[in-house]
Amino acid sequence: MRKTKPNRPSASKATKVQLRLRPAQKAVLVRAANLRQTTLSNFMLENAYEAAQKVLAEQVDIVMPPAEWKAFCKALDSPPHSIPALKKLLTQASVFDGPGKAAAQ
Repeated sequence: MRKTKPNRPSASKATKVQLRLRPAQKAVLVRAANLRQTTLSNFMLENAYEAAQKVLAEQVDIVMPPAEWKAFCKALDSPPHSIPALKKLLTQASVFDGPGKAAAQ
C-alpha cells in the first residue's frame, strides 16, 4: 500500500494568483510561453515580476546631501563634452547604412 503525502503547498510557492483572460489573450500567452519553452505559469510569473521590478525601480528616490545635489544639477546643465572617437563613430558609414552611404551629420 502506498502512503500519500498531504496536499500542502511548498514553502517556495505558498500563494496563488488567478486571472480571468479572454481566449485570445490566453492563446497569445500560451504561444509566447511555448516559444520560450516554459510553462504558461512560469512565463507569466517571470514577465509580471520583471514588469513589477521596473515599476518599483522608477519609484526609488535618490537622496543626496545639498552639495552633491548642486554638483549633480551643474553637471546636468553643463554642455556635453566632445568625444572625438564617438563623433567619428557616429559620422562614418556603417554596415547598416548600405554601400556608399554616409551617416547623417
